[in-house]
Amino acid sequence: MTQNSETPSATLALACELIGRPSVSPLDGGCQEVMIERLQAIGFNIQRLPFGDVENFWAVKGESGPILCFAGHTDVVPTGKLEDWQQPPFEPLIRDGILHGRGAADMKGALAAMVTACERFVEAHPDHSGRIAFLITSDEEGPAINGTVKVVDWLQQKNIIPDWCVIGEPSSNQLLGDMVKNGRRGSLNATLTIKGTQGHIAYPHMADNPIHRAAPALAELMAEHWDAGNDFFPATSFQVSNINGGTGATNVIPGDVTVVFNFRFSTEVTAPQLQQRVEAILKRHELRYDIEWNLSGEPFITEPGNLVTAVVDSIKTETGLDTELSTSGGTSDGRFIAKLGTQVIELGTLNDTIHKVDEQIIASDLDKLSRIYQGILKSSLC
Repeated sequence: MTQNSETPSATLALACELIGRPSVSPLDGGCQEVMIERLQAIGFNIQRLPFGDVENFWAVKGESGPILCFAGHTDVVPTGKLEDWQQPPFEPLIRDGILHGRGAADMKGALAAMVTACERFVEAHPDHSGRIAFLITSDEEGPAINGTVKVVDWLQQKNIIPDWCVIGEPSSNQLLGDMVKNGRRGSLNATLTIKGTQGHIAYPHMADNPIHRAAPALAELMAEHWDAGNDFFPATSFQVSNINGGTGATNVIPGDVTVVFNFRFSTEVTAPQLQQRVEAILKRHELRYDIEWNLSGEPFITEPGNLVTAVVDSIKTETGLDTELSTSGGTSDGRFIAKLGTQVIELGTLNDTIHKVDEQIIASDLDKLSRIYQGILKSSLC
């Protein structure tokens, strides 16, 4: 665990215990049982919620009043080639003040900080007002079908609506707490197949090249001004991620071409509006096409209010930093929780090594993060 004789703090020790349990999505590796044991010891009631091959749990302490929920995931992304790692990914090591291991940043370190923050808070404030909850899944890094989305459905059925939610996603940029995510852009994917007529490349008049037909329409899509964004979101972006057409031969005009593209969109436009505008452009170019749409997340925003104030003030107290509110980056499970009407903030460690070989964080950041979480608890429930 450590290369020196110094005993790691409670938060670091728990983080190492979690990292040491291989939990490549959707596997949990026993991480949730470790958390459950700690939470039960301080009075949390546990509801295990397995769906399919995914382990989830909901934990709550308190009988009434507003709910402050900590949310996160125990699953991690695959390690890649083990020989590329300087340290085995599931053998946590603290060396020269750095915690090494898969999940250190994303996001077992934050999970450990949440648990120890609650342990200290409950000890200091056994009669706190309101309720503390945990929503934990092992399906965030995977397809996100049987994880948080299913737990949110269960909460709705039980009429349990968290007022505030802090997700431990690695939000920090250069220093712990310098950035938090108070929203995320929506993500809309499409697979577009433009149809032509296959033929010999020397006789183009006897064929219909779908690549040539696609080019002007794609140029218009790429030049389109979808919106101007707003105070919380940048302008909606359109990006082509893949184009595939042809037989592989140099003398054959293809019969069709497939284009895969994505919108990262703000709250200024809806997914149906984007779909309608795209198809209007395609029809204007008189294309024969099929298109499949996949909405992987709606945009959401938590505007300044109780949760934002508690988070910003706690970061300032612990680090002295004036944190930046941001909606940058990809999607997260916050998109499911926000549908409940819950205020959602993502606050975690530095994100510079997430999903990379040799994932690591500054070890001392975890104790700071735990104290920040404790400050949010105190501000919200005392």
